Amino acid sequence: MLGLAQTVSGEDTERAGQAFAVATNEMRAYVGALVDARRTQPTNDLLSGLVHATVDGERLSEDEILGFFQVLLVAGSETTTNLIDNAVIDLLDHPAELARLRAAPALVPSAIEEVLRHRSPGQAMFRRARRDVLLHDRTVPGGSLVLAMIGAANRDPARFTEPDRLDVAREPNPHLAFGHGAHFCLGAALSRLEGRIALGDLLERLDDLERASDEPWEPRRAFHVHGPTRLPIRFRPGAPA
Repeated sequence: MLGLAQTVSGEDTERAGQAFAVATNEMRAYVGALVDARRTQPTNDLLSGLVHATVDGERLSEDEILGFFQVLLVAGSETTTNLIDNAVIDLLDHPAELARLRAAPALVPSAIEEVLRHRSPGQAMFRRARRDVLLHDRTVPGGSLVLAMIGAANRDPARFTEPDRLDVAREPNPHLAFGHGAHFCLGAALSRLEGRIALGDLLERLDDLERASDEPWEPRRAFHVHGPTRLPIRFRPGAPA
């Protein structure tokens, strides 16, 4: 509870809120101008589709479109970046699995799934209960805000054998890194593809990959997105492809 209290109060939170307000206002002006342009001259892009889409005869408001793009910006860059970073951390922490992956590059897709489970970029997600829900003999009241701990679910021993162990060939691997059901991540396929390409190229181009310092890696100062702010590494360039 202390960590949560520090998240919702204090100087760091106030500064973060101010920075968010500045960024939101900048985005509002930028996206607003694009929205006006797409209303009169639609093009073959996502923004035009959102501007002209209707749901029950109503169009999305500018605030709704802005909110969509704020989520898209984070979901399409920050989480995938940290997926790749977390893959490097996991493999450096588990040299036997790194050697296994180098010996069998076909395991790269499976390795990406295991990093998504073992060191999930999105550790938590807020949800609001639309109705009363009975969960393990406890009732979650309708309208209440729920913090779903995705990172903990992905280490659930009832679902995963040796959940704290990294296994680049784990099968099955029913992780929740991309959510579930109606809220399943829209960009999951793209994120997986980017991760596979980046990790495959890294293994091909960088030999003798290791930490450049004995100091612990520096985590991001974030509430729910997990990854490093700083991770010095050493390597020897691999043979040209």
